[in-house]
Amino acid sequence: MIIFKTSVDTPIQAGRLKPLLNAMPPITECSFDLEDCDRILRIVTKDLQPQVICQLLETQGFNCEPMETFVYDL
Repeated sequence: MIIFKTSVDTPIQAGRLKPLLNAMPPITECSFDLEDCDRILRIVTKDLQPQVICQLLETQGFNCEPMETFVYDL
């Protein structure tokens, strides 16, 4: 699992991003926690680099940065 801090503010924005994220084959699960102050995005993947997710969100107009702790192979 990779955890990101994002600038996604609303469920509508998250809903627009989820199909893009789910369309990426290495991603098996993704979820947003918009109530968290960091507007967390959690991605379950085995071999996707965090930079790929950040680039995708940035092309859609959002800030995204990996949190310090990456948890792989849950």
